[in-house]
Amino acid sequence: MFTARIAALLVCLACGLVCGGALAAPLSPGAAAPAFTRTGFDGKPVSLAAWRGKLVLVDFWASWCPPCIVEMPHMVALQKRHAGKLQIIGIAMDDDAATAKETAARYKLNYPNVAGDTALGHLYGGVLGLPQFYLIGPDGKVLHGWRGEFDHRDLYATIEAALR
Repeated sequence: MFTARIAALLVCLACGLVCGGALAAPLSPGAAAPAFTRTGFDGKPVSLAAWRGKLVLVDFWASWCPPCIVEMPHMVALQKRHAGKLQIIGIAMDDDAATAKETAARYKLNYPNVAGDTALGHLYGGVLGLPQFYLIGPDGKVLHGWRGEFDHRDLYATIEAALR
């Protein structure tokens, strides 16, 4: 049993070194949020820099991720509630952009969404658990990050505090 655990750890370490030079770690509070510009699902450019000066919530999601789907109505309500003060940007990590676009349409996402990929995920410390969120302050620095399933009330409270 112990040998199997050591072997599994070595495989994970090797994958991390081969795939990116280091094991992925989420961005820490205070880190500059990596800039990106992508074509949105509506065909228009989506750039993180366009919302400098506003609070931004970057949401990494996928159509095959049940917790991501559960969060979608909450994100729609959050965007509506804080329109003009908060901007959500969705980054779909699906392999198939068409499926991601269909999911965004089905859940009537009222914020820009783009197709993500490994390179963009790597900029954000590696997207190893979905959903993954980063709250970015008006100065472009990470205020807080969430990875995997979490209590959305914590996200709401953090956003409310940042908007004060």
